[in-house]
Amino acid sequence: MIPRILSALILLCSCLTLTVTTVRAEQITVFAAASLKNALEEIAAAYESQSGHSVLFSFAGSSVLARQIGLGAPADVFVSANSDWMAYLDTKGATATGTRFDLTGNRLVLIASPPVGQKSVAMTAKSLSSIIGADRLAMALVNAVPAGVYGKAALQKLGVWQELEAKVVQTDNVRSALALVATGAVPFGIVYATDALAEPRVSLVGHFPDGSHPPIIYPVAAVTNRDSETVRAFLDYLRGPQADKVLTRLGFAALAE
Repeated sequence: MIPRILSALILLCSCLTLTVTTVRAEQITVFAAASLKNALEEIAAAYESQSGHSVLFSFAGSSVLARQIGLGAPADVFVSANSDWMAYLDTKGATATGTRFDLTGNRLVLIASPPVGQKSVAMTAKSLSSIIGADRLAMALVNAVPAGVYGKAALQKLGVWQELEAKVVQTDNVRSALALVATGAVPFGIVYATDALAEPRVSLVGHFPDGSHPPIIYPVAAVTNRDSETVRAFLDYLRGPQADKVLTRLGFAALAE
């Protein structure tokens, strides 16, 4: 009789444990800048294995994602490629108070396919005019998507925007600009340094000077009314050393203290 009672209790405890685990497992929906795809997917895979929660991503240009969230899209977390689109949501009251922080940074580069040489070239008005010549230049949307905004600012600062503007092929996000160069559809592109590292079919021509464009920073925040204990735990993980190791390995830049 006693063994049967013990067996029943063990079975009951097992069922209760399974039920609690199932109830506690949640899905976190993250809207994130396309340039973070490789890094965030790797970080999320490790987080899922540790936490039991799942992370669902929507990657696109920050401008598209911010507008979707502003219209009520069901995102729990937003990761932007610049501060302006996070500020856009701040003004709409769409970011949860006390959750915002800067995740990482990046650099802006000129890429080419096929390779144009082994040495990195200094980005100046003269070198850009000489390298690009009559060819086309792929960029994310220059008045909306952060990578395109940074790129336009750099070309303006270097004094070549008016010369190159008519040659620019604009795309809806930076990874689409990268793909145009990688496939040979467009010979040159302006993307992030991490994009160039992630795509073996393109070569790095040179880095744009840091002072030629606003600092490239990725702010993160939870979305208003989606700010749960689970979401905050994920944000804490993003700020932690394991996530930082992935970002550093993939070429993202450390932020100044």
